[in-house]
Amino acid sequence: MLKIQKNKPSLFDAFKSVAAAMLGVQKDENRVRDFEQGSPTVYIVIGIIFILLFLGTVGLIVSLVLSQPVS
Repeated sequence: MLKIQKNKPSLFDAFKSVAAAMLGVQKDENRVRDFEQGSPTVYIVIGIIFILLFLGTVGLIVSLVLSQPVS
């Protein structure tokens, strides 16, 4: 039986849920809580932030690698 919290997920819980979902390790219990009690807008905004951070990190790594002189 799943334990479901009665209160809404906090902002930190939303960040944890989005990060876990992007890595593919989201617990079913948390997913159910997010869909039943969370605001979709919060998860969408946090997801966009995570995607932009990921793309920025990849872009930074690529630019660092390409700027290295070939030996």
